[in-house]
Amino acid sequence: MLLDWRDQEVTASSAATVAGIDGFIQSFLAYENGAAVVQEAANADPDCALANAYAAMLCMFMERADAPLKARPYLDRAKASAGLATERERMVVDAVGAWVEGDLPRSIRVSEELLDHYPRELAIAKACQYHHFNRGDAPGMLRVAHKIERANVELPWTHGLVAFACEQSHLLDEAERSARLAIDIRRKEPWAHHALAHVFLTRGQTGQAHAFLEDVKDTWTNLNSFMFTHAWWHFALVLIDRGGTDRILSFYDQNIWGVWKSYSQDQIGAVSLLARLELVGVDVGDRWVELGEYLARRVDDHVSPFLSMQYLYGLGRAGRSEADAMLASIRRHARTCPAWTRPAWQEVALPACEGLLAHARGDGETAVRRLGEAMPRLQEIGGSHAQRGLFEQVMLDALIRTDRLVAAQQLLEQVRGSTPDRQPLYPKLEHVYRRLGLPEQAARVAAAAKQRGIKGYA
Repeated sequence: MLLDWRDQEVTASSAATVAGIDGFIQSFLAYENGAAVVQEAANADPDCALANAYAAMLCMFMERADAPLKARPYLDRAKASAGLATERERMVVDAVGAWVEGDLPRSIRVSEELLDHYPRELAIAKACQYHHFNRGDAPGMLRVAHKIERANVELPWTHGLVAFACEQSHLLDEAERSARLAIDIRRKEPWAHHALAHVFLTRGQTGQAHAFLEDVKDTWTNLNSFMFTHAWWHFALVLIDRGGTDRILSFYDQNIWGVWKSYSQDQIGAVSLLARLELVGVDVGDRWVELGEYLARRVDDHVSPFLSMQYLYGLGRAGRSEADAMLASIRRHARTCPAWTRPAWQEVALPACEGLLAHARGDGETAVRRLGEAMPRLQEIGGSHAQRGLFEQVMLDALIRTDRLVAAQQLLEQVRGSTPDRQPLYPKLEHVYRRLGLPEQAARVAAAAKQRGIKGYA
């Protein structure tokens, strides 16, 4: 019997297989390039249940409609070898198998039970957090993090997992403590950087966010495309909030779009940033055109509501006819998807998709009506608070464009009350007050903006 880097037994034919497993887990946790080494290990050792289960899991993280098909050969080998494996390895195979087979509730149940007995099983812990995240279950993310925390306290990645779960649960002080602990252990801990960026964004601490990301960005090397582009996406959001939009298109071209153009997360990061830039008045040129060419391949790809909503909006902004085909496909999927996910698709994602496509095409009335139905339950589609903020900004824009100024004023003042350093809200709020016939309030907004040194007012 061989042992992995966490002193867990591995049923494998050689130390090389274990090295491949270790390399996968460490790259996976650190968001570094190199996770594909487990597929090499699985192919070299087809009777190793654990290596093949992890290889199947890696296929699923590609977030493509054909991911289960690509994962199946590895899963079949893992199942065939499970009889000779340890209990932990069999539970890994079971958890991954349920995911491949589309039974996410079972995958989560098995994963959490596994972590109760084997808290050093970090790959499953990370995957289980991902599942909770995609279902909008922040407390579930936190529960997973607490299951592994004590057994892995010396690892920076442990505290990164805790930090992000706390932030998504609105436990901002705890999130900051865990993120800073992770960074104290290992300065290059991008998931902790990401969690702390979320904390700053939620608090509206744009100055602190900018200084922090400037300080750690030199460590964003050898990262996989998701982590690299997502870290820079957060940096771009900080610049938007600080009024520094003149730099962001170069960020988009160099660090956000073009790293792995066919990958889901790179695509939605690009959609989100272009949309946010347009919503603050930036001309993005013809950038939607190329992005639309890649999104057109996603018409029948419904891995998650959160992804599909952004694919569709991007197709709409690119002026692609495939947007209509995708909306029709989403309607079909909402009727036929598994029962456990049907409420999110039918009652949240579908009206949101109809509203988003309407907004992309300039139909503010439909956007307000359909997005308005979805907004109270938007968490159910998955994604983070920061990512779902795009849909809130689209809704605000639709409210203003359709002269629903009372609702717009309420939203803008709520945002200003919690995050007063966000510069783009000031011209919008001043505009709304003037349209409402409240020039004194408009003048006060302008004075507050000038006091903060906001461009156009200072």
